Amino acid sequence: MSFLVDDGAETPERHAMPNTVVGIDRGVKIVAATSDGDLYDRPFVTDGEQVRYRRLQQRLARSQKGSANPRTAVAAMNRIMGRITDRRGDFAAQSAHQITAKNALVVLEDLKTRSMAASASGTIEAPGARVAQKRGLNRAILDKGWHRLELALTNASRYSGTTVVKVNPAYTSQRCSACGFVSEGNRESQAVFRCKAPGCGHTENADVNAAKNIRHADGQPVPACGDLGASRSAKQEPASRATGPTLVHEGEDVNPATLSGSARVAAPLAESSVTTSGSTIHDAPPSGSYRSADGRDGPSPGR
Repeated sequence: MSFLVDDGAETPERHAMPNTVVGIDRGVKIVAATSDGDLYDRPFVTDGEQVRYRRLQQRLARSQKGSANPRTAVAAMNRIMGRITDRRGDFAAQSAHQITAKNALVVLEDLKTRSMAASASGTIEAPGARVAQKRGLNRAILDKGWHRLELALTNASRYSGTTVVKVNPAYTSQRCSACGFVSEGNRESQAVFRCKAPGCGHTENADVNAAKNIRHADGQPVPACGDLGASRSAKQEPASRATGPTLVHEGEDVNPATLSGSARVAAPLAESSVTTSGSTIHDAPPSGSYRSADGRDGPSPGR
């Protein structure tokens, strides 16, 4: 059963900070990284809850049919999962409130979370490959609550007048946000991005670099202008779809009616800590310069 409540609030016609744009990269280690350099993350389950839940699973497996033990174990497991779900929802709502309050346009990757978290076990006739590895990735995706954050952002946008746009995620994790060079080797590890283009060498947190590419993907294609190698990121789509929507220039007001191409305005829905963790969180990004793919220098549009 669900209830729809009208709170009487009206979406503002104009955001309080109309010229602000931010890109958000969702990951399996950090829930969300923004193009401004902010990292949003928190643990949703404690070590004690993990141990407790595992013991309850063992008790459930060993319980006799017809006894009260299965019902007791399931009820205790549901209470633990309920607390985890509440933490995830609270975090997503408060993170979305902070992001939408500061930005008139929020750019997200168009991720198909349900498909990305699908099982790779296959069938008896055609068994899947790397099933255990894919199972771990699925668990991490679902634990971080990617879709929950997306819903929270569209909900919060109703109260701030923010526009939420989704763009093609192709090559955002491999493209250098400083020079535009694309290479699978640019991302040295999960957390470290180092551009391999001659004369560049740009180094940055990999999630923040991806967030900057997402932010600019709303204004230009994300081209495959480098060696992509034989493998692709789990968050990438075919190269034939590696295009971006209408350009939003610096200093222009955000008008949803002008958005076109692969960009789509997410339908608004309503939820409201951001608890950030880690020593790499930046409250205010340092000043710097931006070098576009054609070699022109200018102020960093992602800042």
